[in-house]
Amino acid sequence: MTGAELHALVERLYPLCRSITGDGVRATLEIVGEHVPLEITEVPTGTEVLDWTVPKEWNIRDAYVKDATGRRVVDFRESNLHVVGYSVPVSGTYSLAELRPRLHTLPEQPDLIPYRTGYYAETWGFCLRQSTLDALDEGPYEVLIDSTLQDGSLTIAEHVVPGRTEEEVVISCHTCHPSLANDNLAGIAVATGLARRLAGQRGRPRFTYRFLFMPGTIGAITWLALNRERVHRIAHGLTLACAGDPGSLTYKRSRRGDAGIDRAVTHVLKDRPHDVLPFSPYGYDERQFCSPGFNLPFGSLTRTPYAGYPEYHTSGDNPNFVTPTALADTLETLWQVTRVLEGDRTLLNLSPYGEPQLGRRGLYGSLGGRSDTKQAQMAMLWVLNLSDGEHSLLDIAQRSDMPFAALEDAAQALLAAGLVKEMAC
Repeated sequence: MTGAELHALVERLYPLCRSITGDGVRATLEIVGEHVPLEITEVPTGTEVLDWTVPKEWNIRDAYVKDATGRRVVDFRESNLHVVGYSVPVSGTYSLAELRPRLHTLPEQPDLIPYRTGYYAETWGFCLRQSTLDALDEGPYEVLIDSTLQDGSLTIAEHVVPGRTEEEVVISCHTCHPSLANDNLAGIAVATGLARRLAGQRGRPRFTYRFLFMPGTIGAITWLALNRERVHRIAHGLTLACAGDPGSLTYKRSRRGDAGIDRAVTHVLKDRPHDVLPFSPYGYDERQFCSPGFNLPFGSLTRTPYAGYPEYHTSGDNPNFVTPTALADTLETLWQVTRVLEGDRTLLNLSPYGEPQLGRRGLYGSLGGRSDTKQAQMAMLWVLNLSDGEHSLLDIAQRSDMPFAALEDAAQALLAAGLVKEMAC
């Protein structure tokens, strides 16, 4: 998928009202399912998942605040951010003084609507622009929230690209935010693009790739509870969010700090503007996968991190805020990470006493005429020197400060010449 196609997917998903449960999530996954096949799991309300319980399902059809003339001064149809997520049904007449405790604004950003939720407390409220609130008289106002909060289910979707091994690379993105283009939809779009690219390559990948589309926190906790006996298969994992803004890329390390995914991502990022953050138990769903009982090798990839841009959790996070160029760059970065994960291996030099004669094996001659001849020669020498059964190609890339792809090419040539062999995992 091109950057333009990724952006078009964001635009198509943007109007849907998502939450941690409900028909908005299902409609979102139905659209994603047009691009990659999904296996859907519905987990009933009341199911105990680790220390949590699957909540009631929330759906909303309409909501408004009308003034005395019947004009909708706050209108769910204009923006689904206008309603506090998980608001219980309401119908009545209120003065402005009575409404004020339930009206949420951003005084420092008076023309933006904030995003607020009340997932686990049965309450209600509206979000609006401070400029709108400032213009309201004392009322009365007709208030309606046409919603339901009842037993239902939580929806999780998975897409799997089968590999040659059962070891898995897991990519997780969250589906629980309403109209927020960067924090939510950009991650969904990029994950979808990566899944398509992996499925479209020739031959099976080495790893099995599992893509998880699920609500934040409760979704990851539910998935972990349902898959507790198989999480040992996860060799590498990434949560993906805030994937389309114009900022540079940011990687947050796993709890382990030096897991294979940490090393692969930081190696790919080293030649471009980026930031690397230490692990913190706050953020997206990496904190669930990295909880001490699981301690899985899960990092987090974003562009500008959550809460790091003024549009975060506001109506300013719209499709105009994300760009096709940024979406394509995030996708390409992830693709390069998979190339490192797929190609990393440990080799053993079969001629370790002195440097083997490469010329008579045609290895130097095979490089003639290449614009990167010197780099290719150095890559061979580095691979030969550090292929002692203890250093992987990624180790060699980090120590030599050479591109992983150059070292992988060298390794292939040396394998073909019988100068190295691949060590068993």
